[in-house]
Amino acid sequence: MSDPACVVVLAPNWLGDAVMALPAIGDVRRRFPAARLVVAARRAVAEVFELVPSVDARVTLEWNGRWWQRRAFAADVSRVRQLGADLALLLPNSFAAAWLARRAAIPERWGYGSDMRGSLLSRAVSRPVHGMHQGAYYQYLTRELGIESGPLDPAVTVPADTSAAAREQLVAHGWDGARSLVVFASGAAYGNAKRWIPSSAGRVVTDLVRQRQATCVMVGSAGDTATVREVVRSVDADAASHVINLTGETTIPMLAGVLSVASACVANDSGAMHLAAAVGTPLVALFGPTREDETAPLTRPGGRAEVLTHAVPCRPCMLRECPIDHPCMTGITPERVYGTLESLLSSTP
Repeated sequence: MSDPACVVVLAPNWLGDAVMALPAIGDVRRRFPAARLVVAARRAVAEVFELVPSVDARVTLEWNGRWWQRRAFAADVSRVRQLGADLALLLPNSFAAAWLARRAAIPERWGYGSDMRGSLLSRAVSRPVHGMHQGAYYQYLTRELGIESGPLDPAVTVPADTSAAAREQLVAHGWDGARSLVVFASGAAYGNAKRWIPSSAGRVVTDLVRQRQATCVMVGSAGDTATVREVVRSVDADAASHVINLTGETTIPMLAGVLSVASACVANDSGAMHLAAAVGTPLVALFGPTREDETAPLTRPGGRAEVLTHAVPCRPCMLRECPIDHPCMTGITPERVYGTLESLLSSTP
């Protein structure tokens, strides 16, 4: 085929996966420099592509793949069809993504031949036999489609006005504008098994306030409210006035803005962790039941991330809920996390 005038990329459905897909999307941009590049993504992740200058436009999808939501599906088909795209790159492995592209009358539909959708694709790639990092997995697809792979660099760009708005929000919540900021992303959408122990996080927050005169910022979705509340309750009274709770109050761009002005971030294996790495915030990433070799944070050039795990025979189990006493996370001590943070903060230029 001749080079397309418009390429639409159907994005992954989770924030972390969407960030890890950015290197592959960058490869598509370089392969088709003259094309209009549009990302179609579900509402939960669509805003992250506002931070990617190589993306020309985005389409927010409302359908979540359930067959009975026919009105939402029809509206999404109409939105995508109006793009007049010549090529759709399907990063989700689902039948639903391929069906959407087919109904939107996009002539070239490329993706992994998974979920019984091979007949809906014009070019289907077999999934790799061996495991690999999720970012490399997306690049494997594009490389098999003839698109040269660049570096695994998920860098996003935080506009100056977004960083300024984040500063204003933090000051409005009590930050003095001078103390160093450490962000804590204590939730995780995957399940409780991925969440570090709230009392341990509270201990680190207390030590940061006392020993480094830091202000600690709690971030997360509204679904993380209960977990963050446990963290905040665990902070000693004398340190509590230097804790800012933004849980449920930040959009993805505003979260990126907060991360852009922070000195460091502590996060579970989560979308916030991946966004912090893409922004370039020095990062301590805590992994329990999940495989760090597949979803470790991809840092932008010059970025620094330390992945902490605790070796136990049952990890990585990939379970959402731990059926025993959560040893992979209880074994990551507050002292170890604080010491890692100290190293990152002390080496910050």
